[in-house]
Amino acid sequence: MALAEDVAKLIEQETTLIFSSFDEEAAFAIGSAIRDHGRANALTLVADVRFWDRPLFYAALPGTTCDNPEWVRRKSNMVKRLHRCSYRVVLERPFEERVFPPHRAIDPHDYAIAGGSFPINVRGIGIVGAITVSGLPEREDHGVAIAAIARYLGHDPAALALAPQ
Repeated sequence: MALAEDVAKLIEQETTLIFSSFDEEAAFAIGSAIRDHGRANALTLVADVRFWDRPLFYAALPGTTCDNPEWVRRKSNMVKRLHRCSYRVVLERPFEERVFPPHRAIDPHDYAIAGGSFPINVRGIGIVGAITVSGLPEREDHGVAIAAIARYLGHDPAALALAPQ
């Protein structure tokens, strides 16, 4: 039952956290909020905000490695390809492996089935990019991103948060 509740909450997040517009200022505000949260809590994370055609914000905190930008790239590619948050892809996959079956043609070198990337969905336009956190366990990566987005959009982060495991 917890899985179904988590998926329902992720869908609620995706349908609630929609932007009326999104630009470099929004990217900086959300990316900075993620970075500030990481610094305040001594977290090892990367914050990345991007349109599909270009990066808008990137910050790496102490302890991150050269692997984190690759995880960011692969997680955000998953959002771009499937138009849903990457943690939802994790929970909804009908197979145990962390790679798609060959007939899907989703190369694991370019796509990660891992939580932490959330779509930038602009009302009237659609999904134009992704906000991604990397470095923590995937459920936490997702939670950090959601909290920053919710605050920016004026929503209560606790009301949109996944239940503790």
